[in-house]
Amino acid sequence: MQELTTSSLYSEDLAPVPVSGRTWNTWNYAALWISMSLCIPTYMLASSLIEGGMNWWQAILTIFLGNTVVLIPMILNGHAGAKYGIPFPVFARASFGTRGANIPAILRAIVACGWFGIQTWIGGFALYQLLRLWIPSLETLPAVFPASFGLATGPAICFFIFWLLNMYVVYLGIESIRKLLVFKAFFLPAAALALLFWAINAAHGLGPVLQQPSKFSNTTEFFTFFFPALTGMVGFWATLSLNIPDFTRYAKSQRSQIRGQIIGLPPSMTLFSFIGVVVTSATTIVYGSTIWDPLILAGKFDSKILVSIAMVAVVISTLATNIAANIVSPANDFANLAPSRINFRKGGYITGIIGVLIFPWKLVADPAGYIFTWLVGYSSLLGPVGGIMIADYYFIRRQQLVSNELYNPAGIYSFKKGFNLFAITALLLGILPNIPGFLFTIKIISPDAMPAWITHLYSYAWFVGFFVSGLSYTFMMRSYRTILTPKETTYVAAD
Repeated sequence: MQELTTSSLYSEDLAPVPVSGRTWNTWNYAALWISMSLCIPTYMLASSLIEGGMNWWQAILTIFLGNTVVLIPMILNGHAGAKYGIPFPVFARASFGTRGANIPAILRAIVACGWFGIQTWIGGFALYQLLRLWIPSLETLPAVFPASFGLATGPAICFFIFWLLNMYVVYLGIESIRKLLVFKAFFLPAAALALLFWAINAAHGLGPVLQQPSKFSNTTEFFTFFFPALTGMVGFWATLSLNIPDFTRYAKSQRSQIRGQIIGLPPSMTLFSFIGVVVTSATTIVYGSTIWDPLILAGKFDSKILVSIAMVAVVISTLATNIAANIVSPANDFANLAPSRINFRKGGYITGIIGVLIFPWKLVADPAGYIFTWLVGYSSLLGPVGGIMIADYYFIRRQQLVSNELYNPAGIYSFKKGFNLFAITALLLGILPNIPGFLFTIKIISPDAMPAWITHLYSYAWFVGFFVSGLSYTFMMRSYRTILTPKETTYVAAD
């Protein structure tokens, strides 16, 4: 086999992390998840459930269950990263083929671009809320964009400024974000607790907040909302459940990544979501209407200094989250397309451009669009990928890979011209059942166009895709087996 470093599939960004470079312990992973969970979309996640009709405990239970479910594929996929030191795009080569891995990598990258756009819009809107206090003319700037864009000039300017700030951090490199993450780790929890105390005080105690009733009149109505909401909660971290090897490749041990994720993910998401639930419920009492967007809520405060401090905190913390969660992984995914020509910086720029083109301000305009169109929609794409990768690694290969062969265009993972047609077929089979429901959700087809049970499958999009693709892939690959020897693992057709 050709030398690893001269392979067209190799680059320093995609290379296995040597054992000496694997320094992350349990608390590093716990801190990573706490840091990524403490962000405005997490708050909006809980708030959107309240706006959708749930009471406080129904919303919190839904979020906890969703994060517990997604923790399972997170840990399972993280195993390969910790064992072999490889990132997600390289890990995907084992199941999809050395060239076919670009399919799940790009699917995952496009979703990350969407999240990058959403986070950038949130940071830009926080900047707008800050600047309009001191420059009121920002609110009355003449319209530049067509009405169909749904974008006012003032917020658009601030969005672009914040976008440029993100691109500058990409230019400086990933190391430049560490100080921002430290700032966020201390400041954002303090800001969140301050907002919680405001809610309790303004609503005259927790009692009135927690007594806000559910808007569902019966059990049927509740479950009609609950199941797609649960799928949305799983979908919230569906991207990270795939590319978690991008982080676990630095783990000191399997125990470090497993314990760190258990400690960091469900508890922090549930706790921060609880704050979102309490504050959103309080707005119904204080203002007479539910305000699910914390940036709009903060803009209602009378003190310019208070609003300014809050918006500065949001801008900096959003910047830190955006780089850590939405730049690192898609940059690797785009680099996987052409390792010799696309590095981390170029991948980051590509992410930034696509993130603008998806019109993120429309995705977060209302709770229904945020959950049913965005979160559930992309979970129908990523669930099948997760099912295939986990089935391949655990049931076909028995957790055994040959690292060097993952970088060999003509090696054992090349399948047929670099593509594993079984994986691609299984991916399509997992996506197919969810297409009618998605088309119904975005109002392209009418309710009577097909049986109701088919469109209802979309409410379980991630689960349907995960199990359909995982099971069909395992069935199609049953004619293959893994042969283990003391020195290497060879993948061949069975007799």
